[in-house]
Amino acid sequence: MATTTMNISLTEALKDFVDAEVRAGGYSSASEYVRELLRERMARQSVDQQLLSAIRSEDLGELTPEFFETLRERVRRGTKKKAPAKGGR
Repeated sequence: MATTTMNISLTEALKDFVDAEVRAGGYSSASEYVRELLRERMARQSVDQQLLSAIRSEDLGELTPEFFETLRERVRRGTKKKAPAKGGR
């Protein structure tokens, strides 16, 4: 995959944080660390969009925190099984 360069400006505190994360996380560079953060953000955004689509497409009953966690897992697995609402629906 072709790559391109992007320069960013960080405060000293943010640079120190990134450097510490690189050392602690076993990353080979700050670039690798930032790429990983961006991939995670992209994946989360995709899951969020899928959740919104699922929410708009079904009669969901009561929307509880447990319901949303179950729905997130459903989206991650890619299944078509309806997520249960509160009360074991």
